[in-house]
Amino acid sequence: METVALVSSYDKEDMASAKVLHSCTILTHRIITNRLHILFHFTVTLLLLYYRISHFFNGNSLPALSWALITISEIIFTFIWCLTQAFRWRPLSRTVSIDEIPANMNLEGLDVFVCTADPRKEPTMEVMNTIISALALDYPPEKLAVYLSDDGGSYITLYALKEAFAFSKRWLPFCMKYRIKTRCPEAFFSLAKYEELSITDEFSAKKDELEIIHGDTYMDDNENDEESTKMPLLVYVSRERRPSKPHRFKAGALNALLRVSEKFSNGPYLLVLDCDMYCNDPTSARQAMCFHLDPQMSPSLAFVQFPQMFYNISKNDIYDNQARSAYRIKWQGMDGIRGPSLSGTSFYLKRKALYGSPNCEGTQRFLYSNKHPSEAQRTSGELMKFSSEEEIAILKEAKLLASCNYERNTKWGEEIGFSYESLLESTFTGYLLHCRGWTSVYLCPTRPCFLGCTTIDMKDALVQLVKWSSGLLQIGLSRFSPLSYGVSRMSILQSMCYGYFIYQPLYAIAFLIYGIIPQLCFLNGIPLYPKVLSPWFVVFSTVYLSAIGQQLHEVLSDGGTTLTWWNEQRIWVIKSVSGSCFGCLDVFMKWSGIEKTTFRLTNKAVDKDKLEKYEKGEFDFQGATMFMIPLSALAILNMACFIGGLGGIILRRNYEEMFGQIFLSLFIMALSYPMIQGLLKRSKKEKQ
Repeated sequence: METVALVSSYDKEDMASAKVLHSCTILTHRIITNRLHILFHFTVTLLLLYYRISHFFNGNSLPALSWALITISEIIFTFIWCLTQAFRWRPLSRTVSIDEIPANMNLEGLDVFVCTADPRKEPTMEVMNTIISALALDYPPEKLAVYLSDDGGSYITLYALKEAFAFSKRWLPFCMKYRIKTRCPEAFFSLAKYEELSITDEFSAKKDELEIIHGDTYMDDNENDEESTKMPLLVYVSRERRPSKPHRFKAGALNALLRVSEKFSNGPYLLVLDCDMYCNDPTSARQAMCFHLDPQMSPSLAFVQFPQMFYNISKNDIYDNQARSAYRIKWQGMDGIRGPSLSGTSFYLKRKALYGSPNCEGTQRFLYSNKHPSEAQRTSGELMKFSSEEEIAILKEAKLLASCNYERNTKWGEEIGFSYESLLESTFTGYLLHCRGWTSVYLCPTRPCFLGCTTIDMKDALVQLVKWSSGLLQIGLSRFSPLSYGVSRMSILQSMCYGYFIYQPLYAIAFLIYGIIPQLCFLNGIPLYPKVLSPWFVVFSTVYLSAIGQQLHEVLSDGGTTLTWWNEQRIWVIKSVSGSCFGCLDVFMKWSGIEKTTFRLTNKAVDKDKLEKYEKGEFDFQGATMFMIPLSALAILNMACFIGGLGGIILRRNYEEMFGQIFLSLFIMALSYPMIQGLLKRSKKEKQ
């Protein structure tokens, strides 16, 4: 390992004082291992493809269609594998030293954006815990503002927000007095989940609402005035919605908050959080500032990304909710080539980055703006004090900025703000930021800075995957493809990383072919793989063992177990055949005009029965009947062909020719065990 300490002058008033605020460790051993494996695996993969293509043109007795389809699937696997290697080219790890930030450092303003849309699927209590934890960040309160976008327009959410702010007036002094680090109330008290509130208000076209939950000072009865605590600003925004106007979903909400926040706090930095992703470490803002305040790095630095981590992960993690491969491998790899992509939450973003390139002088805001007397004060990120007349005027202007008519004939969502090109607004916006020349960094501290609630059943996990797969593949089929648009604007390695994310749904096609063609050929006694004693069989087995060995090595070296590896392999195949498959179908339906773009909100409400199954490691397919169709069909087809094909093999005694397909069928049955178990349980219930 090679550690590089970055030393810069951070005290603007005293340029002579130099502090080491952050350092990066280049993972040399991993780099060497990765590159040697890339060379080896790529060589044997080329030999495998040579075998497929050469035998297709030379073998007269081969089933042409079956051979062509299986070759296409292996080309897809090879294509995506090649893109994946960009993550393994130059991984690195970063650390920060927040104690080195000068005590008299004039930190700039920070605005926290939290978005919620449906109190039924996103419990109000979790939203309030996130808000309180954001208010309790270890940051100067006069420089901190928290904004909640409520696209559900729920009066319960507004009422709860006022109550949360009232609670924060006592909670924040308590945390500061006793130096509490876990400042999310629910996490601190370790209470059971609250019961769902009864939601009765309906969703309909409505007027926009915007209210300031004032940032005032708490005078505790038991404390002196000098020890009073200044409260950050808290603002509630509910966008106007009309059926005739585009809603733009989360990207529209974030852009509305971006404009509204300029009227109140105008913080140069933004923290974006999912409504159930609370701040687990109050020092996360200062950790991010260790990079943003670096005069050498800051001019081109767009954002600092923290990993998404979850507090309700079970021991077995059967759905791979922790996304170990992404946050422990891929993001570190991207960090070595100009930085990771935006993950949708838990990132500290420079406001200026959303308005242009790093070399752009000034920022064209495209805002309707009446200058106020305190405009100069707002540009520094200071929270301002309003007179009653100013407050009325600013509220009126802010409501206009949040209205559904405001963005008409503007560049919002195209050249400025979060992009509307894809439903995955954060991923695509991060991609465009890198295309414009911005960089990013990835910080994964020992103590998770943010913790959220993940899905605990198959239905919610697959609904989320369909949305991701559809949104990503739409980008890949548009003019913004990383292999054309991206390559001309960023490095080839960075384009390959984005290419992996965008074209990963194509795994569905490869898995469907591998789940159908070899099985049908096995039933009819048609070999698709070399004989066991053939030198080419060594090539096929080497490719397979090489891929498995690499994945197993990464899991074990990261502190996982063979069970962790198996769960990841199993859910990867299941999700590809189901969620990614429907994502590809969704793209086709939108492209053909059959279906319009819709937003599917992931359910964050926890069901006790589902939670019990999840903690036991049992797959829950309840409510996921549609997703089970391809999974069930492939599982049944594989078993039927295996049983039927065994008789033919015994009669013909061609074990050597069919060994590859025998092994493949057994492997698929092992992967399909949760599906088979689910089908058997459902049939038992129907009989009862």
